[in-house]
Amino acid sequence: MEIKKQDIDNLNAEISVNLIPADYENHVNEGIKKVQRQANVPGFRPGKVPVGLIKKQYGTQIMVDEINKLLNETIYKYIEQNNIEILGNPLPKLTTPVDFEGQKEFEFVYEIGLSPKLNFELSSQQNFTFKTVKVDDELIDKYIKDIRRNFGKPLNPEQSGEKDIVFVDINELDETGQIKPGGIFKSTSISFERLTNANAKQKVLGLKKEDKITIDINELYETALDKSVALGIDKEVAETIKCNLQLTVKNIARLEDAELNQELFDKVYGAGVINSIDEFKEKIKNELSLMFSADSDRFLKTEVENKLVDSLNVSLPDNFLKRWLKAVNEKPLSDEQLEKEYPEYAKAMKWRLIENKLIKDNALKVDVNEATDEAKRYIYSEYSRYGQKPNEEEVSKLAKDILSREKEAQRIYENLYSQKVLQLVKEKCTLTPKEVSYDEFFKNN
Repeated sequence: MEIKKQDIDNLNAEISVNLIPADYENHVNEGIKKVQRQANVPGFRPGKVPVGLIKKQYGTQIMVDEINKLLNETIYKYIEQNNIEILGNPLPKLTTPVDFEGQKEFEFVYEIGLSPKLNFELSSQQNFTFKTVKVDDELIDKYIKDIRRNFGKPLNPEQSGEKDIVFVDINELDETGQIKPGGIFKSTSISFERLTNANAKQKVLGLKKEDKITIDINELYETALDKSVALGIDKEVAETIKCNLQLTVKNIARLEDAELNQELFDKVYGAGVINSIDEFKEKIKNELSLMFSADSDRFLKTEVENKLVDSLNVSLPDNFLKRWLKAVNEKPLSDEQLEKEYPEYAKAMKWRLIENKLIKDNALKVDVNEATDEAKRYIYSEYSRYGQKPNEEEVSKLAKDILSREKEAQRIYENLYSQKVLQLVKEKCTLTPKEVSYDEFFKNN
């Protein structure tokens, strides 16, 4: 077997693989034996079909499959051993048709897109704006209003309104609209303000005790985790379930705002911790500053991405990547659609290369304990949305389950690496603080 790489330019290359019978015959023979063991041909006992018959019926296809597997293993091993940094995956270069029945020797050529060489370091000369929310009296008063409501006096109105919580019995319905025997049943609560679907909001408004409504499960709950937590069903089931639910109103709850006094201070922060309205406001101001810090980081990350991508002027093998995207896309991708979407894809790819260099150059690591803690934080936050507090054993089990799923685990690890890269920027670069109003802070974001 002969394999070699030919550089076309700094971002494109070709890998050619030449095969002779000695390279692939053993693989093909093993493939024939495997098919022979599994073949079920009338007139022959299982596993006893003559090799000649197997070759006659399946020989060419077996040869194609085994050579493709050999090529795949060979190319990726060559890329790894020679430390070739590629973007996307190798693409077969169509030259002359291959005659697997007549040829004995083969040459296969693959195009590869090369990762650009980046040469930069973070330094104090790089300046980024660090935007923060100005926590003023208006914002504090708004937050106090929310607190007074959360600790308010409970009432039970006759009809549900926009600030109410509706307690319901939920039954799963079958295709005929009848309650499904053995289906989902759950007594739970629904907060109008937390509903995101407009149709769901309309349906739960103006309800009275014992009213019944029918609603699509996906209108009531936005994500699989929402369904799993709220309805007490397995997450695997929640990911694919499609059905209507019957909601029977059992009660309606409304809160009358609490008085702004010592009783409220003690309920919120504990007895004697806060003893005046001024102290209460100062405590809230500190909490709001901490709460908005995550948003400040998010905006900073966006600015860092935009500035570094623009200033470093990273080049990509654009034509190769466009061909690769069309080849791997599950649905047909038109040239017009590709040209429209490619700039955003390219920008994300450039940032990923920059981020990966920073991770590598600064030896940033994320261990399994950090990933587990991050998964647990996500689970706790989801449960808290429904006013629930799971036990540690349950959270640990769910965290382990999340990290066992490749895509979800990848999302968690990538998020943690991004956090570490942002912290690196804060340590090495110059940040210019800019305090803005709440409205300006979130404008167009």
